[in-house]
Amino acid sequence: MGNAARGHLAMLLFSALVAGSFSLGSLAANEIAPLALVFARFVLAAALIGALVAFRGGVPRAALAASWRYILLGGLFAIYFVLMFEGLKTAPPVSAAAVFTMVPIMSAGFGWILLRQVMTPLMAASLSIGALGALWVIFQADLAALVAFQIGTGEMIYFVGCAAHALYTPLIRKLNRGEDPLVFTLGTLMGGALVLAVVAGPAAVATDWVALPGIVWVTIAYTTVFATAITFYLVQYATLHLPSSKVMAYTWLTPSWVILWEIGFGNAAPPVLVLGGVALTVVALLGLLKEN
Repeated sequence: MGNAARGHLAMLLFSALVAGSFSLGSLAANEIAPLALVFARFVLAAALIGALVAFRGGVPRAALAASWRYILLGGLFAIYFVLMFEGLKTAPPVSAAAVFTMVPIMSAGFGWILLRQVMTPLMAASLSIGALGALWVIFQADLAALVAFQIGTGEMIYFVGCAAHALYTPLIRKLNRGEDPLVFTLGTLMGGALVLAVVAGPAAVATDWVALPGIVWVTIAYTTVFATAITFYLVQYATLHLPSSKVMAYTWLTPSWVILWEIGFGNAAPPVLVLGGVALTVVALLGLLKEN
């Protein structure tokens, strides 16, 4: 199996793991300040990856050069999370999810600007089909809901966060100097934790961590290990072997994975028509695989 194929598998696993954080996060959302949760997951994930790096021999001296790269990358991801929660104060979750479908397209644009990654006609068609499929799933096959979609202040705030997310992916390849993905992941997490210490520090200090219910700790554990540490590594690896547009295209599978997670938690299955959107996202990804 080549590196490109491993990159696709990494992002397939990424989309499934990220989806789990949505389902668990909804159960813990009212029990802890979102910024405190984000700060905790960055700090704990950095500690986990740091332990793995130390076990493997530590951080090479060469990886410490130009440490500003890690602050920039981690800061971009921190900006994404902060603006996501800020936008969700007024933007409905469905509207925010619709805005998020723009990330792969924006990432393709940044990929061309920073790396001169060219989008072929098949890639463009696949990205368009994938966006349509993701929107179909997000709006539950309800055309009236899609037509009623309006862009407000919250959606615009979240769009800026999504732009930071889209820029993050090609910058990984641009700024990587041959560092091991695990070491590069550690640097990014530490950079993000430093930025979040300023933004989310007060919320973290004000949180009564001892009194938090069990579901919050389950969510923190899952998001730390699976939805932060592992997914950061998966994105770092995939970005070094795939164009940015292909990497981010897998985010369109997240709504479909969320459906499976929700069914696993005992919630009702969505309307059958929603499966049409799932099929479109699969077709789009097959198109990207064929182009590869």
